[in-house]
Amino acid sequence: MEFFGAAERKEINDVLETGILFRYNHEAQRNNIYKAREFEAEVAKVVGANYAHAVSSGSTAVLCALAAAGIGAGDEVIVPPFTYIATVESVLMIGALPVFADIDETLCLSAEGIRKVITPKTKAICLVHMCGQMADMDAIMDVVNEHNLVLVEDAGQAMGASYKGTSTGLWGKTGAYSFDFFKIATAGEGGIMVTNDETAYKHADSYSDHGHDHIGSNRGMEQHPILGFNYRISELHAAIGLVQARRVPDIIKSNNAHKTQLMTVLGQVPGVAFAQIPDANGDSATFLNILMPDTETAQRTVAELNAAGVGGFNYWFTNMYHFINQWDHIKEMRTASALAIEKFGAPQDYKNLDIPNAQATIGRLISFGIRATWTTEEVAILATNIEAAVRKATLVEA
Repeated sequence: MEFFGAAERKEINDVLETGILFRYNHEAQRNNIYKAREFEAEVAKVVGANYAHAVSSGSTAVLCALAAAGIGAGDEVIVPPFTYIATVESVLMIGALPVFADIDETLCLSAEGIRKVITPKTKAICLVHMCGQMADMDAIMDVVNEHNLVLVEDAGQAMGASYKGTSTGLWGKTGAYSFDFFKIATAGEGGIMVTNDETAYKHADSYSDHGHDHIGSNRGMEQHPILGFNYRISELHAAIGLVQARRVPDIIKSNNAHKTQLMTVLGQVPGVAFAQIPDANGDSATFLNILMPDTETAQRTVAELNAAGVGGFNYWFTNMYHFINQWDHIKEMRTASALAIEKFGAPQDYKNLDIPNAQATIGRLISFGIRATWTTEEVAILATNIEAAVRKATLVEA
């Protein structure tokens, strides 16, 4: 959390003074304080959604987005091999079957990769907008429309990003944002499911609260239009998320200024390239995504950065939670209790996937988290440190 101050404390105190931490009902006691509702309205305004529904985490937001889009047991869902593992877990937890497709240098699923794994059983794509950027939506929507697929977007790392004026999360049937501690804005823990489809919104609203329809003022007498479970957000988390969501436009503006400064300097360094940004005007700029010439050079650069004490970067290729190479528990289907996929059978051999672009691209990728609170001088120092590490790793005299 980069920004936390009087505004967040005020919203939290509003909740504490009422004593109502539960987001529904208790109308007489809560003095018209509904932070979850305000949080949802603020996110909807920021991204331009017709509907937004707050839940307990970004992970449950993805799960609710999938369920609200009608994805369930036995459905084949195309997913990327480069994502926080919650995306794939969400598909598995609703009983669906992940099908891994290749990515490109946008760091997201590619239209070509998707086409290669489509079968008559394919029902949906769970597209992830990685590292604050966005996928090539024109090409992907061509595939979605051609094959009549359901598109669900995990924009957990890319809230506030957009492609040609449309926010990530709003291209498909449903979308999801994360508000955990490490995202562009945080509620501590929290997530938002967004959609422009009223039926999907109503399903998410009920699905995330044991099937309640939230009609009337007597919770114990509400109807159950569908089955659900508990993915509710608390009023305290929503209170923080509300203020944080208001900060997003300013954070994005600052992030982009810092990212531009870094790219201007590092773009002159031999051996440095950058991940493709399909719409630079829509970049949330939460990460600077550097592509080295090859995996070996990237690994040497990481070693030089560590030796110089330069922090704040991720080498995703060896990260245990973001790249499929380390997901042995999925490849071996190690579960606490049997999942639907163990009854239906996996649609692919997860130990032998044909994803050459993902292996090459993520092997070359080094991502630096960008902080809105940096000064121009701090950005300049970081650029100098990165340049020095790259030059040592590529054996170029500084």
